[in-house]
Amino acid sequence: MNIQKEVGAFLTNLMDKELTVHVGRERYERSKDGLKDYRNGSYTRTFCIKGIGEVEIRVPRDRDGDFQSRVLPRCQRYDERITEDIAALYLTGVSTRTLSILSRRLIGRSLSPAEISSSTTELKQAVERWRNRDLSRERIKYVFLDGVNFRMRIAGSIERVPVLVAIGVREDGTKLVLSLQSGDKESAGAWREFFGDLKRRGLDGSAIQLGVMDGLTGLEKVFEDEFSRAKVQRCQVHVARNVLAKVPRNIKKEVADDLRSIFYASSRKKADEFAVAFAAKWEKDIPSAVRCLSNSLDACLTFFSFPEEEWISLRTTNVIERLNKEFKRRTKPMEIVAGENACYLLLAFISLKMEMNWRTTKIGKVRPNLPIYKKFTQLC
Repeated sequence: MNIQKEVGAFLTNLMDKELTVHVGRERYERSKDGLKDYRNGSYTRTFCIKGIGEVEIRVPRDRDGDFQSRVLPRCQRYDERITEDIAALYLTGVSTRTLSILSRRLIGRSLSPAEISSSTTELKQAVERWRNRDLSRERIKYVFLDGVNFRMRIAGSIERVPVLVAIGVREDGTKLVLSLQSGDKESAGAWREFFGDLKRRGLDGSAIQLGVMDGLTGLEKVFEDEFSRAKVQRCQVHVARNVLAKVPRNIKKEVADDLRSIFYASSRKKADEFAVAFAAKWEKDIPSAVRCLSNSLDACLTFFSFPEEEWISLRTTNVIERLNKEFKRRTKPMEIVAGENACYLLLAFISLKMEMNWRTTKIGKVRPNLPIYKKFTQLC
């Protein structure tokens, strides 16, 4: 028995019964109530069903042309379960091209990349709601900021498009992605618009105490303008790279060790002492490196003003770098992202997955009041 043929015949018969109800009489039956609408032949179309494959169906028509089957929506080519499966596979890392190749084996019908992309339309609408969600109930104390570049297909050409990203830290130490927005990460105007959008969505700027960033052009000044009560922490890793770029190879390790002594000092006082010693030691041989460190030193040591258990998380932009790394890992198989909406869809999915993990990994060291910490100290 051909299961596709049997299912097609069943659906054809079911829609014929629908038309009977619509026109008010059986096939070949005369109208008793003066009803003028009647059957007007049929046309053939295909429909793909999960677990069965593609079936051929005869869709009946009425003379007035207003009959619409509830069994089979007019423009739908495959059932909703397949749409959900396609979207899930796409979000978890399978490119549209690969899905197109595999679709015949998976669902019994080849899908074009365009059909696969259109199947995510509903998800894209949900992503836009998430990107523009209200933030007025979120009490954010720290913000990590960065931008990440993607190769996108824009108006028929391949462009390198940056996406600005903000991760917020709530008062209880848990993290969440506040915003994803296309914009030039080197542009002060783009960041000002980015922060303005956060405020329009209800973010309380007066509660923000610190912004952690990597010294992008114009970003620090704009951040200080928009969040006047907050301080700026410049990423120590980025500063160290800038300093070491001015150091000869044969002394890089020694200079790096001296930088580490400053950045990982036990107090701000100790860090300042190590910085003075660093300048005295290296001023003669590498003055440009010493000036580079001096220009960024205060911004690198802001974290000392905050709770000690959080220092490890506030020194660098590692929190947001890990998210950006996951963004890159997910989009690598695609090489080129199919536009801004497709990019937001993928990044939102990754962000929500990361937030699930962040629920149990708050910023900073293990807190003494956590049960696992108490149990460990009792064993010791």
